[in-house]
Amino acid sequence: MARSNGKSEMGPQEVDVERELPAADGSEDSPSAAAGVASPGDGSELQKLKAERDNLLDRLARMQADFENARKRAARDQQEFREYALADGIKALLPVLDSFERALQSGSGGKSELRSGVELIYKQLQDALGKLGLHTIPAKGEPFDPRWHEAIEMVDTTEAEDHQVIDELQHGYKLKDRLLRPAMVRVARNPRH
Repeated sequence: MARSNGKSEMGPQEVDVERELPAADGSEDSPSAAAGVASPGDGSELQKLKAERDNLLDRLARMQADFENARKRAARDQQEFREYALADGIKALLPVLDSFERALQSGSGGKSELRSGVELIYKQLQDALGKLGLHTIPAKGEPFDPRWHEAIEMVDTTEAEDHQVIDELQHGYKLKDRLLRPAMVRVARNPRH
């Protein structure tokens, strides 16, 4: 038995003329005319076969497009997951940052070794989180933006513009462009404006 490349070799007499699709080049020759057989319904049969072929090619193109879109969507979702997988871990560290800030604000004004050690640890923690993409949301002196700020209190004052943040009670943070925690702020309400 001779080896083959996996394709079956068929002679012209073995071709199933009734089930063979016409060539995709758009030639008008029917399969039965190629085999030398003529029948009265060849024209309508040929049209049916061409319509079926066109329908199958259209379905194939749509399925390929759907598959490509699903592949791209999965790759995009996976990339987004990688970028924001740290969000929960960083959210858990935000109270630690707040505690460091409160400790440094309430401590005595003098420089002690303990205070300088706490400042160093706080700075290292900020740097490490900054490398991961954590950024503080600017608040004090900025116009109030409900996307980034959470208003805790409206304060009547003539010393600041209307709807301007006058005090920041708690820092807000975002991881790259995603909000982790809004800044808790006091907002000015100026009756003159």
